Amino acid sequence: MYIRILLEGRPRPAYKSRTAFQVYQVIRQIPAQRVTTYAGHIAKLVGMPAYSRHVGQALKFLSPDVNPPIPWYRVVSSTGAISSRGPGTDGATRQRDSLLAEGVDVTTTRGGDFKVDLKTYGWFPAVGSVDLGDYADQSGSEDEDGEPEDGEES
Repeated sequence: MYIRILLEGRPRPAYKSRTAFQVYQVIRQIPAQRVTTYAGHIAKLVGMPAYSRHVGQALKFLSPDVNPPIPWYRVVSSTGAISSRGPGTDGATRQRDSLLAEGVDVTTTRGGDFKVDLKTYGWFPAVGSVDLGDYADQSGSEDEDGEPEDGEES
């Protein structure tokens, strides 16, 4: 078992795992004015259809400094809803604003939540039709689980 200690000033790996790398690769391919879903689609595209939470976690820990940028705001729930980031946060509003700026219509429900019409704006390519990238070129010394290889410190 590895215990990771993040030291101030120490660079972090760009991608914590093969799954996160592939999730980001898929999201980069979502066209402008389109959205797709955590569970309904991205998890399937990366070969992990039962692990939509992994997609959410990859997005939760996405660095704002990642380059090329990842259009995280193009990922919504399986109902088209923009997920709340919790009380006192503005993530849902920022996501709505980013989608509106691209020309995606976002409605406000009676409960005050934001929603996108997946029939109009959904992007759902077939499994195997998107480029998942080459994690080996990006990973440095981490293995596919995001842990350092044997004999290396984290």
